Amino acid sequence: MARKALTSTVEDYLEAIYNIKEQKKVVRVKDIAKAMGVTLPTVSSMLNMLAQKGLITHEKYEYVDLTPEGLRIGLNVKQRHNVLATFLREILKIDSRQAEEDACRMEHAISPVTLEKLIDFMKFIEECPRSGQSWLKHFEEYSTFCKSTDTLSKEICIRKMKGFMAEYKEKIKEMERKLQ
Repeated sequence: MARKALTSTVEDYLEAIYNIKEQKKVVRVKDIAKAMGVTLPTVSSMLNMLAQKGLITHEKYEYVDLTPEGLRIGLNVKQRHNVLATFLREILKIDSRQAEEDACRMEHAISPVTLEKLIDFMKFIEECPRSGQSWLKHFEEYSTFCKSTDTLSKEICIRKMKGFMAEYKEKIKEMERKLQ
C-alpha cells in the first residue's frame, strides 16, 4: 500500500497503536481512544476501516494488533515524528510542547528526500568539529538578540556576530595551516 494513499488520521492511528504496543505490549480500544482524544465508537469505526485495509487485526472485545504492513507504516510515522521533533527542539530551540505539536502536523507532509536531508543536516551539526555545536550556539544568540528591535539587543547582536566572525576566521586559518 502506498504511503500517499493514507490520510494523516490513518497514520496518526497507526502511530498511536504502535506507541501503545511499545509501552504496554497489548493495545486496547480504550487506550487508543485516550491517546487520540476521541470516543470509543470513533475508535471502533476507524479500527474497522484499518482492518479492511489490512493494517490491523482486531475482533470485537479483543486486543488490537498491527499487521506487518501496519507495523511498517506505524514505525515509519513514529520515526518521521521523532526526527522532526528533535530538529525543532534541538536545532531550532522550539519548546518541547510546541515541537511535538508541530512535528505531529509535519510528519504527514514531509517527503522522504527532505527527511533524509534533514537527518544529514542534524548529523552534520552533531558531528562536525569545525562548526556544529558552535554554529548552533551562534544561531541561538542570533535568535535571541538580533531579531529584537531595542538598541541594547542590537548592540549585543553586533558584538556577538563580530565574535562569531573572529572565531570563524580563526577556524579558516587553522584549516589552511593544516593544508600546508
